[in-house]
Amino acid sequence: MSEIVRVNCIKHQYPDATEVQICGLSMTIHKGERVAVLGPNGSGKTTLLLHIVGILRPTEGEVLVFGEPPSKTSLHGKVAMVFQDVDEQIIGPTVWDDIAFSPINYGHPPEEVKKMVNDIIEEMNLQHLANKVPHYLSGGEKKKVAIAGAVVTHPKLLILDEALTGLDPKAKIETIVFLNKLNKEKGMALVITTHEVDILPLIADTVYVISERAIIFKGTPSDLFKHPEIFEKANLHPPPVISLLNTLKREGVPIEITKTIEEAEDELLKLLLTKKAKTTT
Repeated sequence: MSEIVRVNCIKHQYPDATEVQICGLSMTIHKGERVAVLGPNGSGKTTLLLHIVGILRPTEGEVLVFGEPPSKTSLHGKVAMVFQDVDEQIIGPTVWDDIAFSPINYGHPPEEVKKMVNDIIEEMNLQHLANKVPHYLSGGEKKKVAIAGAVVTHPKLLILDEALTGLDPKAKIETIVFLNKLNKEKGMALVITTHEVDILPLIADTVYVISERAIIFKGTPSDLFKHPEIFEKANLHPPPVISLLNTLKREGVPIEITKTIEEAEDELLKLLLTKKAKTTT
């Protein structure tokens, strides 16, 4: 896979002279890759994303997006971002108008804009919201509208800062399915920050963990689940069933640390059934 993002040990100084440095491991993102960035509040996740989209510029270090520093190249049509506070980016008088903002701004002709917007509204099941005023929507509805507005132009890289937080379970699964469809069918790379460890296997091929302004881990969700010390170091909590599997493994129980929560539950059930069968024979 071709590399589309590289970040190496960046430092940024805010206007009030506050300095933020994110070092540790380098971050690389490849075409079509799904990346999750995990870390507690204040660890630097949002700062990292804002450097990738070019809103912030590093005073030291390296940020390359499609081979160029974001500040020196146009990312229009290549990169889109959904902010943690979606009220910052929803500006249209109606949901339809808000989703249409980017294609209009990028110069698509009116008929093409109409098709693009209507297609994404249908794909994301937003028909009932199309003529609503965004200001009066629920937080979860606003997030779905912001995602629709970001992906309507089919960028090559979509960045989502805590975009799944606040969605009800049904909307969250629908959004994950939709994002994975874009990833699979359009080759769109995804970068998602999250606190929700349980959903990592559903949204990520690669996970980065940030702790105290340093990238301390890179690997698959399965790799991460096998290293409870990473969760402890980053002040995060692994899924309870994964913690139980790790405890059993440390105690010498022959059990596998699985990729998904469902597989972990199956592994425990298999262990219990095996033990039950032995006690009844």
